[in-house]
Amino acid sequence: MRAFDRLRQVDAGELNVGYVEDGPVDGAAVILLHGWPYDIHTYVEVAPRLAAAGYRVIVPYLRGFGTTRFRSATTMRNGQQAALALDVIALMDALGIEQTTLAGCDWGARAADVVAALWPERCAALVSVSGYLIGSQEANRQPLPPAAELSWWYQYYFATERGRAGYAQYRREFARLVWHTASPQWVFDDATFAASAAAFDNPDHVDIVIHNYRWRLGLAAGDPRLDEIETRLAPSPDIAVPTITLEGDANGAPHPAPESYAGKFVGPYAHRTIGGSIGHNLPQEAPADFAAAVIDASAWAGGTSIPNPCYNSGDAPCRTANIP
Repeated sequence: MRAFDRLRQVDAGELNVGYVEDGPVDGAAVILLHGWPYDIHTYVEVAPRLAAAGYRVIVPYLRGFGTTRFRSATTMRNGQQAALALDVIALMDALGIEQTTLAGCDWGARAADVVAALWPERCAALVSVSGYLIGSQEANRQPLPPAAELSWWYQYYFATERGRAGYAQYRREFARLVWHTASPQWVFDDATFAASAAAFDNPDHVDIVIHNYRWRLGLAAGDPRLDEIETRLAPSPDIAVPTITLEGDANGAPHPAPESYAGKFVGPYAHRTIGGSIGHNLPQEAPADFAAAVIDASAWAGGTSIPNPCYNSGDAPCRTANIP
């Protein structure tokens, strides 16, 4: 299995962030954001492809993962969406990056979506697996049909103290189960899983994960300093930066249908469904397709027309436009 080179650390806002960097320092910046229960190895095959194409590639551990640590013991261990998005802005500031292409999946896609929606001047282009993932506590209070609720079983497990204790004790077994159910056709080996599972030993990991899912349901309070941001996110703001959304054809995790979110992307936009039994962890399962989307979205933001902006294995929305 390919491995990342030297891990770096930088103080950025509330965190000391662990990250890897690849490619020329003067290249156009790309920040790749992982999700849960995954880590930076989601991009272990993507990063070198982008670096070879001339990009400066940054892959950080999210709060609660890997070597990322809180700089103060008194800081709230907060997993809400606004906090993760502000972590991205703080990291960009710490690294002297004024504008970047953001690309992510799962929690990382949500954080990237938030930055693109609220701070478009910092986001040149966006690649988002499973599309538009900005949420609100009010929307999450609404019940879903039973089959949809079943797919979120772990969210309700985490709402209990039994769930917190169970995740703390069995986080590796939990992650392996989610990997299998979210990507039922992905054949990964023990070394691939172990490389990511080490990131869950972070001392804040359980607190961040539990708070993230409890906050979504309104069962845990957020940081009052972020109330204004969450108020802006609650009505599901449009995203105007050039965007390519991706979906695997075998995603076993809860995810919205592409046609349900296409209208939220009001700028140049394309959707790609990636065939080949690709599941939830799309960048690690289909790294060439993910890297191609990042390169195309970045070129699109620069005013370059891209050939075949959409390719889908089934019926999915595709709306394209050139940048003036």
